[in-house]
Amino acid sequence: MGARPIDLHLKGFSALGADIELKEGYVCATAKKLKGSRIYFDNVTVTGTMNVMMAAVLAEGETVLENSAMEPEVVFLADILNRAGAKIEGAGDYNIVIKGVSALKPLDCVIFPDRIEAGTYMIASAITKGQVEVASCVPEHLESLSQKLRDAGVEVEEGETSVLVRGKDLICPVDIETEVYPGFATDFQAQFMALMTLAEGSSAVNETVFENRFMHAAELQRMGADIAIEGHVAIVKGVQCLSGAPVMATDLRASASLLLAGLAARGQTSISRVYHIDRGYERMENKLSQIGARVKRLK
Repeated sequence: MGARPIDLHLKGFSALGADIELKEGYVCATAKKLKGSRIYFDNVTVTGTMNVMMAAVLAEGETVLENSAMEPEVVFLADILNRAGAKIEGAGDYNIVIKGVSALKPLDCVIFPDRIEAGTYMIASAITKGQVEVASCVPEHLESLSQKLRDAGVEVEEGETSVLVRGKDLICPVDIETEVYPGFATDFQAQFMALMTLAEGSSAVNETVFENRFMHAAELQRMGADIAIEGHVAIVKGVQCLSGAPVMATDLRASASLLLAGLAARGQTSISRVYHIDRGYERMENKLSQIGARVKRLK
């Protein structure tokens, strides 16, 4: 995936008054008391926004985060912190304002649905030309993916808390460009590329978030995919079918893309280093087996 720097996290902590040191390969941050500040993120960062927001909750005074991430996960975290006694306004918008409090109170909460897991199963339905209802999700969080699937000829019906996906025999080629929310999520890129390997025509996949997130392309090529990498753009020419092959997972979403490609391929596909999958999917092989997939974890 390339570099994933934490400089914006550290810049935020430092602006709040923390002392940052690098000791023997570890980042050490210390502070007697954090103080509110105005912080501008040079690039949109989801975990950076969340980390600095959490730190600012107990800082003295007011903190303003500018160019904040707008992802649903940021909004959910702010809502939970507010329920615990924090004073956060603007989560989901460009600017977030946090007024520090002296303490938070404990609470019980239910973690909201994982939109990337839900979207992966939507693509699984499309690539296998099946029909799958993804329940207990938030369709609004999946709008960018739903639209691209419709562009590919897939039927997508949105309910209040579910999405019904019907795959079609003909998959239309669709260009995608990864963006920050509410644009097309980079975490869907690998899975959607797998879908495009079976489209009737050529599509372009433009990765704008990470510098090296095409490592799954070489593994898809082992299965017969026709993919050419040109810088941060992958040109995918659809083929009639994929063939099962031994492939290696390189990261979380790459693992999912290879599993989806294996479901649609002729023959048997074996995926090594599947521990990556467990970082973002709970018992994925079991869930897929329950809806008709022939997938088994060997170890």
